[in-house]
Amino acid sequence: MKKKNKPGLSRRKFIGASALSAAGLSFLPHLGFGKPQTLTNSPLGISKVRLGFIGLGRQSYGIMNGMMNIPNVEIIAGCDVYGVKRQRFQYAVSERYGKKPADVPVYEKYQELLQRDDVDAVVIATPDFWHALMAIDACKAKKDVYLEKPLTYTIKEGQALVKAVRDNSVVLAVGSQQRSENNFQYAVRMVQKGHIGKVHHVKANVGQPTSPKPFDLPEENIPSDLNWDLWLGPIKPVHYNHELNPPISLDPAQNEQIWGAWRWYWETGGGLMTDWGAHMFDIAQWGIGMDRHGPVEIAPEKDNSPLTFTYDNGIVMTAEPFDGNTRGVRFIGDKGWIQVSRGGFKSSDPNLLVPEAEKSSINAPAHYLDFIESVIKRKDPIVPVEIGHSTCTVCTLGNIANKLQRKLRWDPAYQVFKKKDKEASKMLHYNYENGYSLDY
Repeated sequence: MKKKNKPGLSRRKFIGASALSAAGLSFLPHLGFGKPQTLTNSPLGISKVRLGFIGLGRQSYGIMNGMMNIPNVEIIAGCDVYGVKRQRFQYAVSERYGKKPADVPVYEKYQELLQRDDVDAVVIATPDFWHALMAIDACKAKKDVYLEKPLTYTIKEGQALVKAVRDNSVVLAVGSQQRSENNFQYAVRMVQKGHIGKVHHVKANVGQPTSPKPFDLPEENIPSDLNWDLWLGPIKPVHYNHELNPPISLDPAQNEQIWGAWRWYWETGGGLMTDWGAHMFDIAQWGIGMDRHGPVEIAPEKDNSPLTFTYDNGIVMTAEPFDGNTRGVRFIGDKGWIQVSRGGFKSSDPNLLVPEAEKSSINAPAHYLDFIESVIKRKDPIVPVEIGHSTCTVCTLGNIANKLQRKLRWDPAYQVFKKKDKEASKMLHYNYENGYSLDY
């Protein structure tokens, strides 16, 4: 699949807040994908997408299994800093395509994978602090990108990545799979059609505590086939602990037993705020028409008050539990409420319960199929880079407010703190270590 002379994506849709979002009603694409199907009607006559995987851990392994079920996909190369995970990838891909493991190319450095002319698109499933650098390099190499959420580690990185995607006319899809679940689509549709009246409050439960904690894992010996310096990349060094990059075994076969704990520490991740906020805040902003926009005021979690986001339309979103400890979103209007979670839906109006025909659990293959279809048809996916950035921004703003323990004023159009808040502005990015730089 050649990438020269790609038809450019329309840039007019992505300047400022969308007209639909401003009106409070955003387009709800229908993902009617059930069984794997072959995609056609490409403007370039393309029917096959050859994928490279960057990051071969637990999340990547799940995506790989889903992508393999799409007839239009061929997985051809992988990259990871951990040798045993490169081997696992070779075994899995070779078994799927009837090859020898040695015939499946793998790399320790992602730049080498991006140099391959036969790679059309990449899946990036690495720690968040690597997302922007890898995705921007992929854009420069004219590779389309499926990028795990949250979009980036910092707000400045997100701004740079949005520009890189549009400048290079590539497709970038964010792994916000809840938008592909019928329950969430139905909930948002009912909210936006006014079935609960005028929304004034949204509760989004991402789990507690919302913000990350200081790094406290004990130091352990680094495995001989793990390049720890390369794993750390641009962040300040922390010592190795197996919870950060969970080990696996090939003989006997044993996959990761835990998720990478880098998510839970200030030094390496964004805590539940970014890990689950990238899902739940995403649905909340979608429902209230704030895609490509964002809050104007953020008040930190303090004493008995939850983290609170206020939007310029008067709607308030709080990060707090509801209905026990359901990880989900509750929209509250002047005529009732709707709450939605993974595989769940409740409403104050029994007539608003999800029709049987629309009930589903998360249909991850549909989300992957949306990306592949977008690559082939040269169109934007259900979650393009701008929406991924606005969702990631609200998560990061929450962490900054909690860190500073004071109220912040934010300009979502210009993406700056108001009144020249220098202390908060310093947290829009950080100084990269080890010679890395944000070159965009």
